[in-house]
Formats: sequence, C-alpha cells, structure tokens
Amino acid sequence: MAGQAESTSSERSQRSFTPVAEVDWQWPADGELTGRFGEGGSITAGIDIGGQKGQPVKAAGPGIVVYAGSGVRGYGNLILLKHNDEYLSAYAHNDTLSVAENDVVDAGEVIATMGDTDADGVKLHFEVRRNGQPQDPLDYLPSR
Repeated sequence: MAGQAESTSSERSQRSFTPVAEVDWQWPADGELTGRFGEGGSITAGIDIGGQKGQPVKAAGPGIVVYAGSGVRGYGNLILLKHNDEYLSAYAHNDTLSVAENDVVDAGEVIATMGDTDADGVKLHFEVRRNGQPQDPLDYLPSR
C-alpha cells in the first residue's frame, strides 16, 4: 500500500464505534473455500478459506473488536468483531493480530494475518453470528 499510511492500534482506539444498521459484508480474505458451514465433523460453525501464511485478513464489515487473543480453545489466535447489537463476526487461526480489544475498524481494514494456530493447516476460519447463533457466512458474503 504505497503512499497510504497504515492505521495503528492507537488510532483505532481513538475512533468512536457507531453500530451499523445493515452490515455491508465483504470477503475477509482471498483464497479457496476449503470448508463449508455445517460440513464435516467440525464443532465450529463457519467457513474455512485456504491461503498463504502471512496473507492479510480483513474486517468483513465495520465494527469494534470485542475479543483479540488465543484463549478460546480450538480457534487459535482469534478476533471477534461486533458490528451491531445483532451481528458479530469471528476470524480464527490467525498468525498475527493487528488489532486489540476496543479498536474500531472499517470494513476491508487489515486486522490480522492468516496462519495455522490451533489448526491442521493455514486457513482463515470465518463465522457470522446473529444474536449469538451461527449463520452460514455464504448467505451474507457477496458471491465470487
């Protein structure tokens, strides 16, 4: 991103969070869909996007970081983004996290890099939750 300054965590923490009425969902990473919602023996309810270690993971919509860490077993380095009182998105198995709790991010902003923490390979595990219930992210993301 030549010529464009990267947002720092301190800048993000100074932003004010305004819940969006409608989330304009976008893909959180480039890559092949390697796991679908409700597929296989996975206990997690989302999709898996394959990729390369270190590639950018982006916020699927604007929101505030309500969790950033590795304390949730099975998810590795995890980010939870609250978009409004109804929707939350989860980004798991990251290599590095670029945000901290209470940071406010824009849609498309890089929040992490893809990795394989607590996973069998490099991938982004992405979840959409509506009122705490898992939803199929493919029902929300634009087709590609």
